[in-house]
Amino acid sequence: MKQWIQEIQQFQNELVEIRRSLHQMPEKGFDLKKTLPYVKEKLIEFGCEPVECGKSGLVVLLGKKPGKTFLLRADMDGLAIEEEADVEYASKNGHMHACGHDLHTTMLLGAAKFLKAHEDEIQGTVKLMFQSAEEIFEGSKDMIDAGVLKNPDVDAAMMIHVVPQMKMPAGCVLVPKGGIGTSAADLFQITIRGKGCHGSMPFNGIDPLIPMAHLLLGLQEIQTRELSVADKAVLTIGSVHAGEAFNVIPETAVLGGSLRTYDEKVRAHIKQRIVEIAEATGAVYRCSVEVKYTSGCPVLMNDADLCQTIYEYLSEYLGRSVIQMPETSPSGSEDFAYVSQEVPGAMLMLAAGNPEEGYEYPLHHPKATFDESVLAQGVSVLCIGAMQWLEKNKE
Repeated sequence: MKQWIQEIQQFQNELVEIRRSLHQMPEKGFDLKKTLPYVKEKLIEFGCEPVECGKSGLVVLLGKKPGKTFLLRADMDGLAIEEEADVEYASKNGHMHACGHDLHTTMLLGAAKFLKAHEDEIQGTVKLMFQSAEEIFEGSKDMIDAGVLKNPDVDAAMMIHVVPQMKMPAGCVLVPKGGIGTSAADLFQITIRGKGCHGSMPFNGIDPLIPMAHLLLGLQEIQTRELSVADKAVLTIGSVHAGEAFNVIPETAVLGGSLRTYDEKVRAHIKQRIVEIAEATGAVYRCSVEVKYTSGCPVLMNDADLCQTIYEYLSEYLGRSVIQMPETSPSGSEDFAYVSQEVPGAMLMLAAGNPEEGYEYPLHHPKATFDESVLAQGVSVLCIGAMQWLEKNKE
């Protein structure tokens, strides 16, 4: 295994080149017109046979021996963020890989290259899942619906997420103990329709801004008055749009927000109450209201047994760089959650930049940067995790 790690380290320069190429072509959602062909070409170059799955995903099967199937997943999409990072390979197309998906894809490509070269040693099957549309929480479910967990059936799954701004050496691997990894997420839009008119004659119209203002404050009372202190939830209104002219009452007002929860009953209750409160508030002020949930994902569950097993494998071969993650309150959301609801899953974190070394910006920030030295480490984690799990679970 030590020889494997040394061999993977030889990929580092190639991995940096791949990552920088991906970083300069960020694309959103399912629309990966440049990224998908690039990844497919690299896989073919490494001797793999990628198969399209869903709207814009790729699947690769590696292994020649009978046995169980272990899935490794990476996301490929970027964000609608204008990059401001001071790097020579910054994106110029108005989008940005500000969440590290370019690193995730690079690491899985590196794993594909290594695993293909060592295919005779795989005690079963490693299935690689290259996924789009994670940022809108739709890509994972799309690939599951298209059969990514079937033929052969997946027995366990793992992913890595890089994180900058961590106060620990780059390359540290954080393995959860199990339980909730990330919150469920629901994105929503509330459209309030009134009747536009001149601002000097409000009696001729129906002002949608009044119910919008009440909703902006009133929705927060769900948390403060309808939930127990144990029912953790975060409801955020992050977008408010209405009108253009100073002296015109607009026809419509639109609120956009997100809901994060950790329990399906709490999630369902809040979603229902958002609709009820919005519609009732609109009715009081003579407006019609439409609440639309645009996308979302469930809670990501880390399987305790799988996490402990992976921690033991990685600790044995990667030493003190592997840390068992302390019990923390999970945050953010990740659509690998859909996979974790179907098979035992584990979401690992990889430290990719200490703020004291210049990596001071968080994920989704226009100035976010990542320490590329962690790429080979990430490939090692993926390969050791998959191959050792299959070895220990031989049928």
